[in-house]
Amino acid sequence: MAESWTAAPANPAERAGYVAPPPRMGFFTDTSLCIGCKACEVACKEWNLIPGSGLDLLGMSYDNTGALTANSWRHVAFVEQSRTAGWQAVPPLAGAPTGAAASPTTAEAGGAASPEQGTLPGVAPAPDPAPAARMAGGGTSLGMPGADLPGRGDRGGRGDLRWLMMSDVCKHCTDAACLDVCPTGALFRTEFGTVVVQEDICNGCGYCIPACPYGVIDQRRGDGRAWKCTLCYDRLRAGRIPACAQACPTDSIQYGELDELRERARVRVERLHAEGVTEARLYGHDPGDGVGGDGAFFLLLDEPEVYGLPPDPVVTTRDLPRMWRRAGIAALAVAAATVAAFVGGSR
Repeated sequence: MAESWTAAPANPAERAGYVAPPPRMGFFTDTSLCIGCKACEVACKEWNLIPGSGLDLLGMSYDNTGALTANSWRHVAFVEQSRTAGWQAVPPLAGAPTGAAASPTTAEAGGAASPEQGTLPGVAPAPDPAPAARMAGGGTSLGMPGADLPGRGDRGGRGDLRWLMMSDVCKHCTDAACLDVCPTGALFRTEFGTVVVQEDICNGCGYCIPACPYGVIDQRRGDGRAWKCTLCYDRLRAGRIPACAQACPTDSIQYGELDELRERARVRVERLHAEGVTEARLYGHDPGDGVGGDGAFFLLLDEPEVYGLPPDPVVTTRDLPRMWRRAGIAALAVAAATVAAFVGGSR
């Protein structure tokens, strides 16, 4: 069901024709809690019977999927940063074990470890207990930048490192251009406000692929049809949560009513800022942005571009009404000029 990008009600399901729809549902992905376990990827594939993507490390850390594709509806990105590419020392949480974190002087020298960790050439440092302790205790700094994260104290001369991890997914836009361009109605808006592709109706035209401002939708090789996250529409209709959110061990992927998730995210960012993580920010949560707000939004610890996200996404069909009006005016002008030419020539 095609939709206009203008005058979007609070719940896009209403605009799609649903009478008294349920609350809009969505995802809030808190990347500060992501540990890169890929449980969401596995759960998504298993529930939706998605073909395997193969084993290819792509030369990108432990990322073997690389991007969202027709065979990867969830993609866990691993972004490895050196100290010069955004590293910041973050104070540990109150009451959290600090392990053998480097002192400011040591950090300034390039992340050299304390004597307890071993400093002789060729001797691997002992494991830092802080990440494991925080994981066991549900700490809030998993995945966040800091001197006590995995990867620091590298002996190869690269200095301090941090990993930014993010489980990416279809954004289920409020103003969804993919719906506007689909000629068969294969893409439709559900009563929960999400966007789903009906594979039995898709004819493989591919119009939705360039229409998506996030590059989410993809065609499957040997199949030709478009595929993407459905936010487990079948599970939602049965009153269950999406498979990825259920499988996430750290609650990095949170599912629920979108308005409640936005409030929860706001409180989370305020807490992180109070704890010194000033780079924490929300992405895709604002209903006033170029896509009317996303049904799946994120808490990031760096600029969107670092995670491969567009900084200012815009619904790609927003100018279509104006373009059609101009085309109509131009066609009328040409027709008037043609008639005038014939009338003038017959005299």
